[in-house]
Amino acid sequence: MNSFKLPRRTFLGAAAAAWGLAAIGPALAKSPSAVEVEVWKDPECGCCKDWVAHLESKGFQVTVHDTGNNAVRAKLGSCHTALVRGYVIEGHVPASDIRRLLKDKPQALGLAVPGMPVGAPGMDGAVYGGRRDRHDVLLVLKDGSSQVFKSYF
Repeated sequence: MNSFKLPRRTFLGAAAAAWGLAAIGPALAKSPSAVEVEVWKDPECGCCKDWVAHLESKGFQVTVHDTGNNAVRAKLGSCHTALVRGYVIEGHVPASDIRRLLKDKPQALGLAVPGMPVGAPGMDGAVYGGRRDRHDVLLVLKDGSSQVFKSYF
C-alpha cells in the first residue's frame, strides 16, 4: 500500500474551514434523493466550474460558495474544497470516487487529489488535447496520514 503524508494541520485546517462555512446555511434541496455537495472555490476559476459541472452531470446537487479558498490552495496546490456527508473533498476528485467513499463509509477525513493533474475531472477539457497525467486519489485518514484510494494512469 502506497502512503503519502499530507501535513495534518493543513488538511485539518481545510476540514475545519469547510465545516465552519457549512454552518453558515444549509444547501437548498433540489431533489430529495440527490447527494448534496458544498463547494468553496474562486469565482473566476474555470477548472473549478468544470469540476462542479462534472459532479452535477453525475447526479450530485452542488451548492457553490464563490468565496475562494486561497489559504488551502497555497498550501496544497489545490483548486477547491468541498464537503459531502461529513467528508472533505480536496481537489479534482472524480464523482465515482466520491460515490465509493459514501458507499464504503471509511473512518477518514475525506479524499484529496494533490495538485491539478491534467485528465482529472475539471482538468480534462479540449484545451488539454486528450493528455492525461498519472495521479492518485488519496484517502486522508483521521491522523493526517493518507493512502492511495485509486490510481489513474
